[in-house]
Amino acid sequence: MSSIAAGCDHGGFLLKNLLIDYLTEQSHQVIDLGTHSLERVDYPDYAEAVARLVAAGEVDFGLLVCGSGIGVCIAANKIQGIRAATVYDVTSAHLSREHNDANIICLGERLTGPEVAKEAVDVFLQSNFQDGRHAARIKKIDDLR
Repeated sequence: MSSIAAGCDHGGFLLKNLLIDYLTEQSHQVIDLGTHSLERVDYPDYAEAVARLVAAGEVDFGLLVCGSGIGVCIAANKIQGIRAATVYDVTSAHLSREHNDANIICLGERLTGPEVAKEAVDVFLQSNFQDGRHAARIKKIDDLR
């Protein structure tokens, strides 16, 4: 099972909590970095907290949720070593891991329903980077400053 750091803003609070419960039931170790209420907060704070744990190797993966999944993804990708992907379905979750070696899955509570989100997280965690021709591309991404 995987260790996962999870975070969200107020717009992703309900879906994050649902996914934490779902992942915990599957015996994944989940660290909930907040937010812990529907009170308005700034998503970059939570995206950074999750991304720093992933980049430091303290957890295997990150899970970020906001209203669209886009804001947390942009913020997380500012941290060196992070390859966050906004995912909308099972196919984008699968490809983000196989082709892009994504280490943080980002979801939008306003755009992705709970059942699709669960399936996408499952596929994200079960998929592996294909390496091969994709490795050179990932190196180019990692070399960007």
